[in-house]
Formats: sequence, C-alpha cells, structure tokens
Amino acid sequence: MKIERFVLVALAAMSATAVLADDPKIEVPDSTGFKFTDVRINHHGPVYDQNKSGTCWAFSGLSTLEDNVRHNTGKAVTLSEMYVVRNAYIEKARKYIRMGGKLNFAQGGSFADVLNMSKQYGAMPEEAYRGLNYGEDKHSHYEMAEALTAYLDAVLARGTKNSKLSTAWLKGFEGILDAYLGPVPEQFTYEGKTYTPQSFAKAIGLEPENFINVISFTHHPFYEEFALEIPDNWAWTLSRNVPMEDMKAIVDNALEQGRTVCWAADVSEGGFKWRKGYALLPASKGRQDMTDTELSRWVKLSDKDRENEKFEIKGPIKEEEVTQESRQTGFDNFETTDDHGMVIVGTATDQEGNKYYKVKNSWDTNQLYDGYLYVSMPYFMAKTIGVGVHRDAVPASIAKKFK
Repeated sequence: MKIERFVLVALAAMSATAVLADDPKIEVPDSTGFKFTDVRINHHGPVYDQNKSGTCWAFSGLSTLEDNVRHNTGKAVTLSEMYVVRNAYIEKARKYIRMGGKLNFAQGGSFADVLNMSKQYGAMPEEAYRGLNYGEDKHSHYEMAEALTAYLDAVLARGTKNSKLSTAWLKGFEGILDAYLGPVPEQFTYEGKTYTPQSFAKAIGLEPENFINVISFTHHPFYEEFALEIPDNWAWTLSRNVPMEDMKAIVDNALEQGRTVCWAADVSEGGFKWRKGYALLPASKGRQDMTDTELSRWVKLSDKDRENEKFEIKGPIKEEEVTQESRQTGFDNFETTDDHGMVIVGTATDQEGNKYYKVKNSWDTNQLYDGYLYVSMPYFMAKTIGVGVHRDAVPASIAKKFK
C-alpha cells in the first residue's frame, strides 16, 4: 500500500486502552460540523506512527494480531513491525530475482504479508527489534528502499549477463537490511524468559494461521478464492471473495465478537478528510437537494470548481448509493486503488443517526481525534479493497457457502 491537537481526555485514554461496548457512550465535539458518538469500541492497542515508510500494512496487520492476543488472553503485547518488514523484503527479493525483475518490488504490502511472514518467521517484541539502526528516531525508509532496489537490479543485470547469479547476492541484500534495520538476534529475553521468534509467537498465541483475507469483486466468482490483481499482492496470496453485503456482515460480526479488523482501502478520495477525522462519499449534487438559484449557480461552475465544492463538507450530507456494480466499476477504472491499511476498532453514529466505523490509523496522533477517524458506511462499501479477520468472525451462514 502507498504511503502517504485537539485533546479529549476520553479519546486519549482510548488510544492506550480500549472502551468496551457496555461503557458509557463517548461523544466527540462537532468542531467540523459533526458530532460523533462512539457506540462500541473493542479492546485495541495504541496509535503508532509509521512516519516516512510505506509500512502501513505491517502496522495495521500486526495491530490486528496483537488485538487478537489481547482478545484471547487479556494480555497486551507490542510486536516489532520492522521484523515483519525485513522478512517480507527478503521473500520479495527472492521472488523478484526469480521473476527477472517483473514483480512489484516496493515498500508496500498487505495483511497477507503479515500473516505469511509471521507463520514462516515467527514474531518479536518491539523492544527486541526496533528497526532503527540508521540515526533516526522514527522510521524513514526511502533511502533504504532505493538502495535495496538498486542492488537487486544490479544483481539481476550481472546475473543475466553472466547467465549465473553470484552465491553472495542474498547475503549482500541482507547486509543492507542489517545496516538500516539492524541484525536479527537469534534469541531475546522478554519478561524474564528467553525466546526465539518462533517460540515467542507460539507462547503469546499469535495464531496467524487462523486469519483470512476477505474481498468483494465481481470479476471472479463469489464464494471462491483468488489472488487479487493489485501490485502489492506480490506473493499472490488468495483471498475469499464475497458479495459486499457479506463483507460488511463479516466485519460487523467480528466487532460484535469483540475483535478488531484489518482494513485495506482507497484514501485518495476527496471525501477522505484525515485531519478532520472522517471519510464520506458525497453524492453528486442534483436538483433534489438544491433550490433553483443554487442549481443555476452549480451548472455554471467549472468541472474543477464543482468537484472542489462537492467536498466542502460541513456536517452530515447525502452520500452515494453504492452497488456491487458501482463498486466494481471504481476498481476496474482505478478510481478505487490500494492505498492504505488501517484497523477498524468499533462503531459510532453522527448526530443524525448515520452509522460509521471507527478506524485507527498509523499516522501518529497529531490530528483532531488523536489518530482515529470515522468512516461512513457508503465510503466503506465503495472504497474497501479488502479486510483481514479471524476465521471465527465469518458467520456460519456465509462460511458454508464457500466451495
């Protein structure tokens, strides 16, 4: 996925712990024209900052797995995103070379990468592998990513010319990762006990094997699996394809079970207002919501001015009616793109009773709602690329339809 304070005591507390469904409802002030009321917020970890790195997939994916550990055991754990990132780079490099460079080699990834790397390599706590070995306090991966790409292209060019790869190429690649992220310790101590990454993942009950990816597209049959054709699905991981109503039902069921959900979505839309803390899908303006004077002015605007005014949002508005067909058209036309990974942590309503998902981001807390935003149902239905959920969150009525 691509990269990209108003302080309320109750919200600050939510970023570190979690609010349960039976806690008092929390109201968020309407300084942007909205008054959001949290209805159900499930246990989840704090907001982190991916900073200048295309690692939203690692932050959101690991956060979902951390929340699952908390859900199952009541124990909070903070895992190393950079351990997952490092391992994904290694597997991606192997495939890039095998594919003769005809593979997307970039900073982006997916929830599937977190699952695949955790199953293959285990996990490490943040304190054991911070991945900041290059003089920075926060993640900044551009230099490293450019160095890794240039190195692989040099290896590939020389290997093609010689019709043979050097036996040292992978060790050299890992050397760059060591320089920036740090060498990986074979063992580490956590809460007084010594672990390997594999034994640690087992000890905390990480269970990545029990998570699945769910998508909703019509260019493949429903209730079957296929590898979604997006650049960051470099591993060609399969996802389960369902109608969009079933995808939403799976998310709702997960939230009802007290779980959080990994969410991959398009965030390039004009209605995605990160600083203002909401994401909406405004309906195209028309005669039904305009006076004759307003309509007359509207039709005289340029296309650019009309588009800008469409996203001048000052409170709850009419949103687009999303269908399976319109959703697919957006994906096929590249209007809906694989941009960013976040975590759905609960539900909320606005002052008119419209429903929203409350979403935790990884762009730090210097934002109106301390790193959270409210996503409308139309926005979710239209702009979701896919969701990552525990398999137990799939309702039995949906699960039995898979072939």
